[in-house]
Amino acid sequence: MFSRPRQLETEAEMYDVAVRALMRRAHSIHEMKQKLERRSDNKLLVQVVMARLKENGLMDDARYAKQFARQRTESRKQGKYRVARDLRARGIPDRHISSALEEVAQTSDEAAMVRQRIERKLRSYRGPDTGKKIDEKKMASLYGSLLRAGFSADVVRRELKALTREELPEVEME
Repeated sequence: MFSRPRQLETEAEMYDVAVRALMRRAHSIHEMKQKLERRSDNKLLVQVVMARLKENGLMDDARYAKQFARQRTESRKQGKYRVARDLRARGIPDRHISSALEEVAQTSDEAAMVRQRIERKLRSYRGPDTGKKIDEKKMASLYGSLLRAGFSADVVRRELKALTREELPEVEME
């Protein structure tokens, strides 16, 4: 599929590759370390470049976690469980994840985000005739999609019940 990337020999080359990658998008320390290790067999060189990036303020997992969590909740309207899972997959330590989620929770309303997603989905299900009730299958699909989006089951159930005025089954996902 892809050939192995050109191997880097010097600290300057490796640092340049790291800075260019950071210009494209932010990376966690874990992601950047993996990226650099693919480009060089010299572990010491990777450590030196990583130390230099941290020293210059280009790599900071706490800042990355806060920025990532804010972006995911504000623009993608994802819940805290989804954001935490995605951050863990990027190698962010739990202490940074929890502080980022606490900071985001102060400025966002999870119930309002769930309500927005439900209303948008209900409009697409019901179409122009808003008096029509949605069936159990669509309700289960909506419930599952909200759980996958990272919202807590209690909030999802409460908001679905309030907006659809129907009793929801106590279904547990994964």
